[in-house]
Amino acid sequence: MFHALASSFGSALAQRLTLLVNHVLAAEEVATRRLRVHGGRSLRLQLDGWPALLPPLPELAFRVTPAGLLEWCGADAPHDVDLQLRLDAANPALLLARLASGEQPRVDVQGDAQFAADLSWLMDNLRWDVQDDLERLVGPAPAHEIARIGRLLASGLRQALRTLSGLAARTPRTEPPGEPAAGPR
Repeated sequence: MFHALASSFGSALAQRLTLLVNHVLAAEEVATRRLRVHGGRSLRLQLDGWPALLPPLPELAFRVTPAGLLEWCGADAPHDVDLQLRLDAANPALLLARLASGEQPRVDVQGDAQFAADLSWLMDNLRWDVQDDLERLVGPAPAHEIARIGRLLASGLRQALRTLSGLAARTPRTEPPGEPAAGPR
C-alpha cells in the first residue's frame, strides 16, 4: 500500500516537474531551438545516495521532443541514455537549501558533449519569469508588487542559508560527555 502510494506520488511529482521545465523552456525560443537539434535523445538524472527512509523516487529519464521540450519517460525509460547526470542526493534538505540559496550543485556528466554543453547553457541562462505569469492572473501592478515581495523574501532566505552554512562549516564538532574525540591514534 505504502509503496503504491509513494510510487503514485513520485510519478505525479515527475510529471509536474516536467510541465514546469517545459513551461520555462517554451517561454524562450532560443531554449527550444537549442534542444530541437537533440530531438529523440534521452537523458537521465540520477540522484545518488537518496536516503532509504524517504520514499523512492521514480526513474528520472527524459526524452527531447521534436519541438525542443522534454518528455518524462516514466516506466518506458531507456536503459542506455545519451546523457547521464549524477547528483549527490544523500542529504536532500541540504541540496534543496543550496539550490534555494542560488548555489549550483556539483553534477557529474557522462555522455554526448554537445548535448551536455547545450543543457549546461540552459541551466546557466534560463530563469522562470514568475512576474510574467502572475501578470496573466492578476494584472501588471499586483504582479509587480507580489514579485517584489517574493524577491525580498528569496533574498532574505538565501542570505540566511548562506549564514547558516557558514556557521555550520566553522562550528567545531563536539563529542558527547564521556566519549573520546575521534582522531588519529
